[in-house]
Amino acid sequence: MFQKLIKKEKKLSVIGLGYVGLPLALEFAKKFSVIGFDINAHRIELMKQGTDPSKELEGGAFDDKDIAFTADPEQLREAHFHIVAVPTPIDEHKNPDLRPLLSASEMVGKILKKGDYVIFESTVYPGCTEEDCVPILERLSGLKMGEDFKIGYSPERINPGDREHTVDKILKVVSGNDAEALEVVAQVYETIITAGVFKAASVKVAEAAKVIENTQRDLNIAFMNELALIFDRMGIDTQEVLEAAGTKWNFLKFSPGLVGGHCIGVDPYYLLHKSKELGYNPQVINSGRRINDDMPAFIAKRLVQLLIQQGKNPLHAKVLVMGFTFKEDVSDIRNSKVADLVKELMQFSINVHITDPYASANEVAHEYNLTLVDQISTEYDAVVVSVAHREYRNLTLSYFKSIMNGAPVLFDLKGIYPKTDEGMVYWRL
Repeated sequence: MFQKLIKKEKKLSVIGLGYVGLPLALEFAKKFSVIGFDINAHRIELMKQGTDPSKELEGGAFDDKDIAFTADPEQLREAHFHIVAVPTPIDEHKNPDLRPLLSASEMVGKILKKGDYVIFESTVYPGCTEEDCVPILERLSGLKMGEDFKIGYSPERINPGDREHTVDKILKVVSGNDAEALEVVAQVYETIITAGVFKAASVKVAEAAKVIENTQRDLNIAFMNELALIFDRMGIDTQEVLEAAGTKWNFLKFSPGLVGGHCIGVDPYYLLHKSKELGYNPQVINSGRRINDDMPAFIAKRLVQLLIQQGKNPLHAKVLVMGFTFKEDVSDIRNSKVADLVKELMQFSINVHITDPYASANEVAHEYNLTLVDQISTEYDAVVVSVAHREYRNLTLSYFKSIMNGAPVLFDLKGIYPKTDEGMVYWRL
């Protein structure tokens, strides 16, 4: 298989061209003949014109690549090595939403041929690939995994907004349903991953390794958030405590904050789901999720308290929230916890204005029924800087005073500005 791929006698497909699939497909297209598939025809048209709909890649990233973009699943028949990189979100009840993954499996199952490979990159719970996806592939293709086709799992490790740790520079975990599949999958990824690959003992091990990466980060941030809750009651600055503690060589440097996005705030629920299915209710993971999910309500309540202390009536207050995306310098608003913060503030009848240099106003309106302001006004009672976009990092305290009225209140959730007591109430996590 590998030799035929590298000689371009066979094609490779990438199914799902979001923030994970598109960079991967373009990287593969340097060495292989690639079919890039996405169900969104509008996104496909943009990619054909050399534009990344996620705004993560520069236009030059599309140059000199052997790739054909399509929204027609029939074109996938031309490929023999399929990589599935579709989203794996959670539903409104915080249960795994496998619909995109299962739908992609159905699509591949219908065009699967003897000798083909199917590799999954989507984050899932251990066992999902073999227990949920493979049966679909077998049923719709009439083929038998292991005998007629091979499968593998290689979890994505893309970091949106990170221009340094790009897909080719991050060590890749690979796995296969047997030794032969593992070797082929490793060979294919080694062709583009300069950082190398790690061969996991099994598909389940690879799945588990991925889901605990982000669960670990979730728990570490939850600990920082809990410290912020405690130290706020004590009148101690959490950032100063962490700075002091960080002088020890083995202190792990994490910071408190809003935990959103489609990884850290989502992946733990996949592990929770599988654990409960097996009859075990995880205590630590549940606690961490509860703490992080409750932070928007805590911040909103704290802001209302400080407004009242400054003699301001929340019913008549106007607050500017700067930053809406799930992290700095990206356009992705999925699972943004800033939306939760805004809605918590609105529960107190506060007039909230939202601005963000990266977020799409149409997407914000569609996903959250919220409106981005076209222009920042003045006379705000408080400003909440919720995302550390590069456009915000060099703003001065004088600027914030200029857009606020008497007794200004600045909430610096990311701790990017110097503390001050010069005529401004300054608060940070």
